[in-house]
Amino acid sequence: MEKNDWAGVFSAVTTPFEFNLAVDYEALERLVNWLVASGCRGIVALGSLGEAPALAKDEKIELLKRAKRALKGRAPLIAGISALSTAEAEVLAKASQAAGADGLMVLPPYVYRGDWRETEAHLSSVFRTTPLSCMLYNNPIAYGTDITPEQMMRLRAKHENFHAVKESSGDIRRITALRQLAGDKLTIFVGMDDVVVESVAAGAEGWIAGLVNALPVESVRLFELAQQGPINELEALYAWFLPLLRLDTVPKFVQLIKLVQSEVGSGSERVRPPRLELTGPERAEALALIRETLEKRAA
Repeated sequence: MEKNDWAGVFSAVTTPFEFNLAVDYEALERLVNWLVASGCRGIVALGSLGEAPALAKDEKIELLKRAKRALKGRAPLIAGISALSTAEAEVLAKASQAAGADGLMVLPPYVYRGDWRETEAHLSSVFRTTPLSCMLYNNPIAYGTDITPEQMMRLRAKHENFHAVKESSGDIRRITALRQLAGDKLTIFVGMDDVVVESVAAGAEGWIAGLVNALPVESVRLFELAQQGPINELEALYAWFLPLLRLDTVPKFVQLIKLVQSEVGSGSERVRPPRLELTGPERAEALALIRETLEKRAA
């Protein structure tokens, strides 16, 4: 995978589960195939939306193998690398390469919020572990570790295989600052669904998308229109889509996106503990929003 392959809509793919909460690998293959056939340029497995912390290592590797098989070379497969320790992250990176991953999405360590010296050492160790093309995932809201554009450039100067950034701070100024500093050295992806149009206008060239798991055609079209600039079709599609895109940016985003998948027939609501499926008024309120939005889509 080369730097130029980091562009367009990549799906942060959900992990399907059977009734007994075993990974449903056949459903995963169907989902991956549908997403790529609908226009997705890449698949990101083992991310937050994929419930990676709830998966065993053997399940992660098998999931990558099955996703790779479903892709049939049509799009790159990106493995999320998140762990409590640097050593664990290195092991997962090597295993992901052996399983067929084309690139890595590297996160800071879970739980421990290190200073920049520690964070840089961790990220550098993972980048050096394989020759695979790497994306840095910056999500200070969820993980508590914030990596600034200046720090990203310091990493880029040390690692030739560091090619892309998933920026999920929610601050559009981060994208413009990184674009100014990096030029064409790093490809910027927006990582939050509900700021995709604004982020593309600010310079993002890709989107790691969540609602794409349920609505891939609309997601790809929205990104294409955002690249073209302000037109009536973009405004209409974004206005319709935004209530659902906002589901990607709340604590129960996994349950909510899977609920949308269930409504459109692209997956089930099943999640692994500690997550639990939505129930009661919380589920009813979410369903009302989802169904109202989907009815407008049909019209």
